[in-house]
Formats: sequence, C-alpha cells, structure tokens
Amino acid sequence: MSTDNRYKMSQERYDALNEELHYLETDRAKEVAEQIKEARSFGDLSENSEYDEAKSEQGKLYSKIAEIKNLIENAEIVDKNEGNTNKGAVTLGSVVKVKDADGDVEEYTVVGSQEANPMEGMISDDSPFGRGLYGHVAGDTVEVEAPIGTLKYTIVSVENN
Repeated sequence: MSTDNRYKMSQERYDALNEELHYLETDRAKEVAEQIKEARSFGDLSENSEYDEAKSEQGKLYSKIAEIKNLIENAEIVDKNEGNTNKGAVTLGSVVKVKDADGDVEEYTVVGSQEANPMEGMISDDSPFGRGLYGHVAGDTVEVEAPIGTLKYTIVSVENN
C-alpha cells in the first residue's frame, strides 16, 4: 500500500478509531451475524427481505471496518507542539478565535483532515482556511482564498493545550 496517503490526526482521534474498530469487529459483527442467522430461519432466502437487509448491513459493516483499518494503518500522529518553535502559533490542535471584516468573532479548532467538521468549528489543517491560519499568532491578519474571493481575518487568540 502506498504511504503517500498519510492521515494527520491527534493521538485522541487515533485512539478513538481503534476503539471504534474494536467495537465493530466484536460487538457489532456479532449483532449482524445474529441478524443474518435470524433472517435465515424465516425460510426461502429468495423472497426474504430481512435476509437481504441483514446482508446489506454486513456489507456496510465490512466496508466501515476496511475504511477504519486504512485510516489507522496510514495514520500520522501529530504532536501539537512538534516543530513549532513559537508556542503561540496556530498548529494542529489549536483553538483559534478570528475576527472577520464585519467584526464577527468565530472560534475554530484546527484538526487533521479526518477529524474535520466545519459545522462544529473543526477545520482541517489542509483546508485553505486552515493553511492560511497555520503558523500565525494572535494579532496577525491573514488572507484566505475562497470561492467568493480573498477574505481577511484577524487572529484574536490562539490556545494550544
């Protein structure tokens, strides 16, 4: 397998993926196997919607397990402060408050691409916004290229826990 596709993530995310994988391979796999066994007991498999549904669920489970294994095998655990000589600079794991041109202040956490969820304020370090903030400190003004043009933000605060 190619190692070009590494997934940056925190140790917490890596541990959570391992826990999820363990659950899927043990408890969830047993549940799905039981669903298939029960559906088989209903008789003719050619017209058995419960069996079809259980087999479909098994396929989804195997797909999810393969996806998580790929993430774990290609994980690159990033120390929040690794290589960051300026402790107040934005890096992976930083909680950043920014002010836009309208004066609105928003808070974001910079995370690896596998953890990103912009609706919850979790932005990827690989996104244009995340790359624009990376390495800057409170008081800096950064420009971010967006589909609607260049946006300017002033970094209000940076928290590195």
